[in-house]
Amino acid sequence: MNPVRITDTSDLWWKTAVVYCLDVETFLDWNGDGIGDLEGLAQRIDYLADLGVTCLWLMPFYPTPERDDGYDISDFYAVDPRLGSLGDLVEVIRTANDRGIRVIADLVVNHTSRQHPWFQAARSSPDSPFRDFYVWRDEPPEEQPDPVFPDQEDSVWTYDEQAGQYYLHRFYKEQPDLNVTNPRVRDEIAKMMGFWLELGLAGFRVDAVPFFLETMGVEGAADGEGEDFADPHAYLRSLRSFLGRRVGDGVLLGEVNLPHEEQLEFFGGDDGDELTMLFDFIAMQKMYLSLARADAGPLAEALLARPETSSDCQWATFVRNHDELTLDKLSDAERQEVFAAFGPEERMQVYGRGLTRRLPPMLDGDPRRVRMVYSLLFSLPGTPVLFYGEEIGMGENLEAEGRLAVRTPMQWTSGENGGFSSAAAEELPGPVVEGPFGPEHVNVADQRRDPGSLLNFVRQLVRRYRECPELGWGRFAVLEQPVPAVLAHSVTWDEACTVAVHNLGPDACTVPLTLEGAGPGDRLVDLLGDGETPLGEGGSVELPLDGYGHRWLRWVRPGDRRLP
Repeated sequence: MNPVRITDTSDLWWKTAVVYCLDVETFLDWNGDGIGDLEGLAQRIDYLADLGVTCLWLMPFYPTPERDDGYDISDFYAVDPRLGSLGDLVEVIRTANDRGIRVIADLVVNHTSRQHPWFQAARSSPDSPFRDFYVWRDEPPEEQPDPVFPDQEDSVWTYDEQAGQYYLHRFYKEQPDLNVTNPRVRDEIAKMMGFWLELGLAGFRVDAVPFFLETMGVEGAADGEGEDFADPHAYLRSLRSFLGRRVGDGVLLGEVNLPHEEQLEFFGGDDGDELTMLFDFIAMQKMYLSLARADAGPLAEALLARPETSSDCQWATFVRNHDELTLDKLSDAERQEVFAAFGPEERMQVYGRGLTRRLPPMLDGDPRRVRMVYSLLFSLPGTPVLFYGEEIGMGENLEAEGRLAVRTPMQWTSGENGGFSSAAAEELPGPVVEGPFGPEHVNVADQRRDPGSLLNFVRQLVRRYRECPELGWGRFAVLEQPVPAVLAHSVTWDEACTVAVHNLGPDACTVPLTLEGAGPGDRLVDLLGDGETPLGEGGSVELPLDGYGHRWLRWVRPGDRRLP
């Protein structure tokens, strides 16, 4: 393996970050009105710091009619009054920064709410200066893409009586798409980004990136001044450039669920001048296929198929996010395998492409499998992203509609409403999880006091990940070995190398490996437990693994002064 050496890492903090995503509305209610708020979040910043979080990603906190759980925004320059004020948000950012945590927020520039003043002005008259902020047609085209929510919308064009035309919306009809070919729209987006950056944000998670770039190619979007953006990716480059001017080390974390080759375009190819990070949706989906089959092959293939990126870019790895667990990049047969293993009931599936479940219930609550998967997450090359509640093993509430099944109130204690709120249950933003994954069995307070809890295990993973910068910076390699259920890989950077082995199957096994370049006295030191294993002649070693077992091992050479 050829080590990768990079000398200047000062501005690339996100290469070794630990990202934690939460919805303020469901995290902690401090004033007792039933809705999570920024004051409550501020009270839990120390909890996140203790966990080891270094980047907090806030889902939309802007004013909203709540048609799409906050992603239908009616004012880009304010905080939803139910959640608090701008002052409360600044206090969250300041407190987080004091604890070494950067804060990013959702950047939603694909659409607005239908109640946004821009749209209300646009529909009022064809001569309105805001008319071209959106995409209009006299008649919808015969051919059009499928709606993002096919069970809710049957077209991406809706007729507006007042405007006398159809407007484009790839999501709900309550979310008209912005016309980003219009330079005035682009200027407004830049102003909005600048506003939040001045308040202390370290960047943005960019929502639904391919959709707003596609809008540039829709008939009716061009306004005669959009020729400068005939290449849609020029707009992403302009956003990255603007961010760099305002915040030199800012980050754009993009939601781009496309094949790897197309994702590379959104990084900016070899130049790496568009999105800073992209979620690796392909590896995530293949991981679930591997779990269903107890065969590491699909995941290994996906990881090896990752295209080489610029050193200024990074993959973001995740097990679960705030949307449905999409399986759309699997074949129909593969998707059915995962459905059969982890979501066999119709109520567990959504849109014909995904699951509305969290990991622990999918794995029948087996702590060995759950821990193995999170160990795998943190050992893969890239930046790990956690969704709130994952660190304690929260489940879903299938009584909630669609994607809201996994956006349930955070479970802090075993008490009423899981310690989320003192309000009556009907005042909460959604139902609390019930059954074996409910607060009486799964909560922060109990797990903080239990050394063997999942919370303390995840805390250990975070600590080890932060101590192994090669996992964020290094070169990945799959290590050949004969056990199909096992993924063995190494990540190397400079002189450091971490080896990880994960057994996706229930049977114990012994994994023979050969580490090229090993010399006399080299050894592997366990990072998640005690013990070490000397390397034999030619770098040979045999590593025992329990069923669903996992091990992280640092390759230590004689004279190595780093802590193992």
